[in-house]
Amino acid sequence: MKKILVVGVVVIAVVAGIAFFTMSNLGPLIKKSINTFGPKITKTDVEVEDVNISIFSGQATIKKFLLGNPKGFKSAQAMKVTSIHVDIDESSITKNPMIINKIEILSPEITYEKITGSDNFQTLLKNIKKSAKAEGKAAKKSDTSKSKQGKKIIINDVVVKGGKIHLAITGLTGNKITAPLSDIHLTDVGKKTNGATAAQAFEQIFGALYENIEADSVTKIFNDQLKQFGYDQALENLKDYDSFGAKTGAVTKEIIDSTIKDVESATKDLKNLFNKQ
Repeated sequence: MKKILVVGVVVIAVVAGIAFFTMSNLGPLIKKSINTFGPKITKTDVEVEDVNISIFSGQATIKKFLLGNPKGFKSAQAMKVTSIHVDIDESSITKNPMIINKIEILSPEITYEKITGSDNFQTLLKNIKKSAKAEGKAAKKSDTSKSKQGKKIIINDVVVKGGKIHLAITGLTGNKITAPLSDIHLTDVGKKTNGATAAQAFEQIFGALYENIEADSVTKIFNDQLKQFGYDQALENLKDYDSFGAKTGAVTKEIIDSTIKDVESATKDLKNLFNKQ
């Protein structure tokens, strides 16, 4: 009987040791995965500073998440988040799919940059969709061999709250236009397909985020603030200054012409962006 008890204690100790080792190394693994595979999904810079794991609860905190902008956009980044809380079902870590009970994204700072014919989040979403499609094809090929299947996830709850959207567009130098981001709550991400790839899950979350960025409530706030800054008069004011500046020599003709072109382009963008039919 004593031998059985000793063996039982040893087995429990070994299992506990393996679990401890797995959880203690999960933080650096998550960080490396995000920093390595994130850019492949978005085709932009993706970086997190650190990932802390609570060994006993299975909860992770992702610190200082940064999402870069696609080529052609001038803003420093598309989004930054100070902290993201992730509650992992620790019993599913070695399984496929892995279950994530909840992802909570707190106070994201979004920079929504508009250029002629597109915007940074629309471009990002297109990149993510392409990556999700490619991952989906690869996953189907691996279905015939369980040993080669890629890791999939199911996310029971995704919550985004306390976010802000900052508008970036030509001609707004020195003026800050900001709107609140409506809270987002998604459930059962990847559940219908018995697991989603990272890109597929990100596509669903990012799609909901983009819908909220383009919401009528956000558009109205942007419109109201633009009017307060007198943006509609900017082009006329510059044209008047063009005439004045040419006479006084206050500024060069090249600088004025360049500025007018920028504002004309921005005005066209604003009509496309904010005058929804």
